Amino acid sequence: QVQLLESGGGLVQAGTSLTLSCAAFGGTFSNLGLAWFRRAPGNEREFVASILWSGGMTFYADFVQGRFTISRDKARNTVYLQMNSLKPEDTGVYSCAAERYPLGRCPMPGDMDFWGKGTLVTVYS
Repeated sequence: QVQLLESGGGLVQAGTSLTLSCAAFGGTFSNLGLAWFRRAPGNEREFVASILWSGGMTFYADFVQGRFTISRDKARNTVYLQMNSLKPEDTGVYSCAAERYPLGRCPMPGDMDFWGKGTLVTVYS
């Protein structure tokens, strides 16, 4: 059983940066894909970025447009989401999720096997 714990959310001004962290506990990570999803108020959960734990291949949603970077630190069992040039429309609850035996593409929420509780990001103009 993999447990995920997000941190790093907060209230930030548009144009600034924020880094989210997702600490993973339990289980074996070599067969996992780790992803960030977000849910804006009134919207459905949407994919943001993902990374294959073993090979480090990354995938991004089109709206990221080079502003976000996902990375992982194997020594710390932690995945990061560096978010630059934040916009008010980036506001939402950001959740970390893990998929067993990922297929190497942008995952859907239904593909994920484990979820964290999320961390709130609020971007004001």
